[in-house]
Formats: sequence, C-alpha cells, structure tokens
Amino acid sequence: MIYHSQAPMAEEIAADITPLLSDRFEIGESPVWDEAHGSLLWCDIPRGEIHALRLEDGKREAWRFGEPVGAFGLCRSRRLVVGLRDSVILFDRASGNREMLAALPHRKPRMRLNDGKVGPDGAFYIGSMDASGDGAPAAAFYRVGPDGAVRVLADGYTTTNGLAWSPDGRLMYHSDSRGPMALDRWDFDPATGEANGRVRLGIIDETLGRADGGACDLNGDYWSAAPSQSRLNQFDAEGQLVGFIPMPTLRPTMPCFGGSDMRTLFVTSLSSGIDAETLAQHPLCGAIVTLRMPVAGVPVSRFAD
Repeated sequence: MIYHSQAPMAEEIAADITPLLSDRFEIGESPVWDEAHGSLLWCDIPRGEIHALRLEDGKREAWRFGEPVGAFGLCRSRRLVVGLRDSVILFDRASGNREMLAALPHRKPRMRLNDGKVGPDGAFYIGSMDASGDGAPAAAFYRVGPDGAVRVLADGYTTTNGLAWSPDGRLMYHSDSRGPMALDRWDFDPATGEANGRVRLGIIDETLGRADGGACDLNGDYWSAAPSQSRLNQFDAEGQLVGFIPMPTLRPTMPCFGGSDMRTLFVTSLSSGIDAETLAQHPLCGAIVTLRMPVAGVPVSRFAD
C-alpha cells in the first residue's frame, strides 16, 4: 500500500485540543504516562532532559543527562530506563544514580539513539537514526533485555520511529520516518519478545506527513504523529488510513494515552529548526497539548528491572 495525494481522503476528526504546557521544547518527545503517580513524563532530546509533571497539583521535576536523550521508559522499580546517545542506562530519579545497562555503538559518526519504548515482555525497544544522507542508511532497531542483552531486530533504517503495541501485545508497529518513510507491523510474542513476520503496511509520502511517534488505542487503531503535515494520522491494523486530527502545534512528534481512564491523549511537539517568524505565528509550536479521545489507549508497559 502506498499513500500519496491521490489516495482516498480520510475523515478529518474534530477535537477540542487544550494546551497542557506552553513551554517551548526544542524536540519534545517520548511522552510516558505514569499511572502510579498521576504524572506525565517526556524528554527534550537535544537538551538532554527528562521532565515530569504531576497533573493533580502541577508539581514539576527535571533531570539533565549531559547528552541527547532519545527515549525512555518506566521501570517496575521507580527507576527509568533511558536511551542516551549510544547507550542505555537505568536511572534512579530519587538519588540520581546511573547504572549502565547496554552499549549500542553506531556505525557512523554523529548518529544517536531515537524512538524507544518498553514492550509487553518487559524489555526496552529502541532504534537509532542516521542523518548522514550518504545513501546507505545504517540505523538499527534493538531489543535490550532486563539483563542488558542486546538483540538487533532489523537494520538499514534512516530514522527509526513509531513504536507501539496492539491491545493484546501480539502486534508491534514500527516506522522509518525518513528515507522510504515506511510503516511496518510485526507479529510479537508478549511473553518472550520474539518479533517476526514483518509486514510493510505502507510507504507514506509527505502529503500525509512522515510517520513519527505512535500509540495504539484499545480498538487496535494506530495513531501516528505526522509533523510535516501538522496532524495525527489514524490507521487501522491493516495500515488503512481511516482518519486524522489537525494539530495546532505545527510539528507534533508523539501521542501518548493517559489519565485516570486512559482516554486523555498527550501530544508532544518540536520547535527546533523552525524560523522565528513561523514560531511567532504558531505559539504552541514546541508545546504539549491534550485532547479527549472516544476510546482508551493501551496502558504503558514497565521495564522488568
């Protein structure tokens, strides 16, 4: 399936979108809902920061790592599993202690880790990005187990992105948001973490917006941030585009379901690389917004540390 300007028009979905934070992040990414504390966590990739906001009282925290933070996830302990430039660590929010979990050396200079999430099996899945533009993309997609064991699931990507799992954990979605801009679906064993049966659901061109971060709802639909078209795209499990929501943040990066009923969608965005005139015209560019969804989202998994 190839999506382009002649593809059937999907339904535009009306939504009441509300700013959660008007702070302007460079690359706001990896939103994670922590149901145990009623908090939203997210990172700013180039600033090397992870932020937390407790919704009940507005309390905020931030942790700085001194290098890019590509993605992170919650642990079964109160720690975080964090993907830095070329390593994955366990981070204790209370003490600041960092424990090395795995090294993920890159094949080219200036590469870094990018999109990542904890899978239903309790492992951390993360990929890298290759911005060299030399025609031989070298980014890879990894599984990092609780024991630090690393398995390469696939390689040859430009920018790995779009990780999400179906409600039963038996389907895994993953995308390349540069180069071929492809959306893939894998068969996944939520008990063992075995991933196979990779199917290319579609090649997505810029008329729909490149496939950035993703999340699944309990109906099994996959919601994909499309920053180059300022919207969220809704795909069914077969990769059919069934709807989209225009976003006021200009460059949405990743949706995340949360809240007490898992029906609040939090959406991060970026402001990096956008000229001052455009930023002035789009005051929510780089902010975090929320919207209420008719269907709850798939709960986040926790790293089995």
